Amino acid sequence: MTTVSALPDFDAEPLWRKTPLIYSEGISQRLGCRCYLKLENLQFSHSFKYRGQSLFAQHALATHGPGAHLVIASGGNAGLALALAARHLGLRCTVFLPLGTQALVPLLERVSATVQLGGRDYDGACKAAKEFVGWTDKAVMAYAYEEPLLWQGIASMVQEISTQLPNGVKPDAIFCSVGGGGLIGGTMVGCSQVGWDDVPVIAMETHGTACFRHSVLLNEDDTYVLPEGVVESVDPTHGVKLATLPSITSRASSLGAISPSAGVVKIALERSGPVKCVSIADEVAMRAAAEFADEQKMLVELASSTTLASAYVPSLFEKILPAANGEESSKERAVVFIVCGGIRISLSDLAGYQGFLGEDGDGNEAAREVFIHGERWRME
Repeated sequence: MTTVSALPDFDAEPLWRKTPLIYSEGISQRLGCRCYLKLENLQFSHSFKYRGQSLFAQHALATHGPGAHLVIASGGNAGLALALAARHLGLRCTVFLPLGTQALVPLLERVSATVQLGGRDYDGACKAAKEFVGWTDKAVMAYAYEEPLLWQGIASMVQEISTQLPNGVKPDAIFCSVGGGGLIGGTMVGCSQVGWDDVPVIAMETHGTACFRHSVLLNEDDTYVLPEGVVESVDPTHGVKLATLPSITSRASSLGAISPSAGVVKIALERSGPVKCVSIADEVAMRAAAEFADEQKMLVELASSTTLASAYVPSLFEKILPAANGEESSKERAVVFIVCGGIRISLSDLAGYQGFLGEDGDGNEAAREVFIHGERWRME
């Protein structure tokens, strides 16, 4: 068993694609400010994951040579990203998928990955992957979100944004979704690198995946009470409190970590700029996915449309990011939505969301409940 624990000294061109940052006329008019979309759904693996996983694969090759055997547990997106990078570099790759994700096997096998099914969820698949690494020669364990190398790769996305925005424009906020924390970790690292450490980062989750919000609040507020069944622990390495969910109760399966990266939680707590944690109902993410497809002509999975929810609910956007005094100053605000991408979406999925919501698209009354950091709020 081998591990990648430090940044090797190597000189190689990044494998990821520089993705577009586009100005959205429709969202900007709706929200009354300048809104930009960073299209990570156009990466080679259809998600931001390719940035971090390809960097990890390059470092593994530089450290362990062409015999390195990359191994990862994944719900799909990280596994595909690592498999594509491994194929490009001529490395072996084995992906452990949780049970219930068999539909992804043909896709991964098409990009030369060996696929194993193990565990009922990500944690179970991760345990099986670690056992495999323990007895497999030259195996290198990769992680979906818990590795600083990944954050460094994802940070390149923010570096790109800083050069793609109009001259002199600094975002008033960056919206991104949170599962285990890889995307927000890379976003915060990237903000630090470009001098945006004071820029607010809006961490979007669904109610059934909100381990990051619970973890941040545990550390910020000693009186915070966790929901029933959610367990508190302390990470011995980073010294932060973590919340562990009993299970994932959301259709946004790509956000399905039961506990976040302790390292990312620590970065969030220590950065000078605010990290505002927001959780919404699945129905709101479904509606955003449908409206984004109609408006932008792109399909995104629920992990991505969770980020975009407030782009289609102006009252939610204003609650999260209140406007400054004066209409003109509000129009000058610039915000960036990270369209993180993902492979777990299809036309039939989108039709299913629309059917679930009903013709009016409002869902049920409970779907209007939003948690903004520690505040409970109801959308009108």
